[in-house]
Amino acid sequence: MSIPIILAIFVGDKRLCNILGPRKDNLYIFNDIPMFWFTKKKSPARLFYHTDLHSHIIPGIDDGSQDVATSIDLLRHMQSWGITHAIATPHVTAGTFENSLDTIDAPYRLLCDEARRHDIDIEISYSAEYRMDENFRKMLDSGGTEFIPLPHNYLLVENSFMQPPIDLDNLLFTLQLKGYKPILAHPERYSYYFHNKDIYKHLHSNGGMFQVNLLSFTGHYGKPQKELAWWLARNGMVDFVGTDLHHAEHTRVIGEWLAGKEYQRFEKELQNIKNDTLI
Repeated sequence: MSIPIILAIFVGDKRLCNILGPRKDNLYIFNDIPMFWFTKKKSPARLFYHTDLHSHIIPGIDDGSQDVATSIDLLRHMQSWGITHAIATPHVTAGTFENSLDTIDAPYRLLCDEARRHDIDIEISYSAEYRMDENFRKMLDSGGTEFIPLPHNYLLVENSFMQPPIDLDNLLFTLQLKGYKPILAHPERYSYYFHNKDIYKHLHSNGGMFQVNLLSFTGHYGKPQKELAWWLARNGMVDFVGTDLHHAEHTRVIGEWLAGKEYQRFEKELQNIKNDTLI
């Protein structure tokens, strides 16, 4: 969009005539001035909560950050959004990312050292995001002592994106019997549930908490995921919100969204999330 601008001006340099319109009564008309010349870019808002419980910022151990420099960049963005506590949750998935304390601890300590060196003022800790697969079942059957829980014995679990576990109710119930509080990661992204919203009510009423991705509210994954994220929010079924940061594109999307009007709605509707109870 452009607008005509009329300015009174004294022109001593004829080169300015190249950008001026016709002269009229000692006035020059500036034609086709882009509106963005006069629009101040808004700074991103700061999140109303300060704890992120889902990210892939530990370098080199899953499909998230692949090096320390990327991790530091992700942390800088998190800090600019007001995050003061970041709980990294690397994938634990059979056959691909079979992480454990042995694989996580060393790169985690390296990241903490580098964060301090770069003056990142975020307290970093770690848990894990567990795919409910055959490896998960073995750990559960052996007592669940290998799990790396979040504070207060919350445990972040996820379905396959292809199909849900046939015994999901039983898995969530068994976790509770063993003293864990299961949190289902990004339920709004499981397309096989899109046409059966009653499953969300069933799972939530049976003690399964929901962690919805901040990126889903932005529309990053698509319209159905965004609509479902807001539906869960309206129905009081968003217990936690996570960034699920993997790479720089995620920080760009979140940063732009935080500078927009939709964030105000998000802050109003998500006041009851439990993120900061994990501090």
